[in-house]
Amino acid sequence: MVKIFVGNLACSTTADELRELFEKYGKVSECDIVKNYGFVHMNNMSEAEEAIRNLNQCELHGWPMNVEMSKGRPKSTTKLHVSNLGEGVTSDVLRAKFEEFGPVVECDIVKDYAFVHMERMDDAMDAISKLDNTAFKGELLGKGELVIFSVCKYEFGICSVVVDLP
Repeated sequence: MVKIFVGNLACSTTADELRELFEKYGKVSECDIVKNYGFVHMNNMSEAEEAIRNLNQCELHGWPMNVEMSKGRPKSTTKLHVSNLGEGVTSDVLRAKFEEFGPVVECDIVKDYAFVHMERMDDAMDAISKLDNTAFKGELLGKGELVIFSVCKYEFGICSVVVDLP
């Protein structure tokens, strides 16, 4: 069994719609949606890889889906909440920015905010101190858009630092 992560789903997306998309590439044994992301379980690795190749960044209800192999992350990661992301920010651009501070295990964009899981607490705290309330202009954002980061450590669903930005 192969577990596939599907992120950046529109709120109106149903498990049946997601299943139907993936069944074009092979047998789907399970399909679940949690808020704006989901998991699809396929029986065959080559079928799963084909689905990922064809469905990653494919639009569903006007939202480009992030489709990738599900990666189990170590329990000891530090989860950061990054808010105020501009429209052009991609997971790859965000991941690269945080990898300047240390290994990033997972990076998921959810509408205009994201969760970045860093391997080491010290690296995560360094990223917070250097990126919180800063402007980030990335060449890869396409239109020279400005991104204002609000970064904080995220524990038990509550942000330990709150920054209000204009």
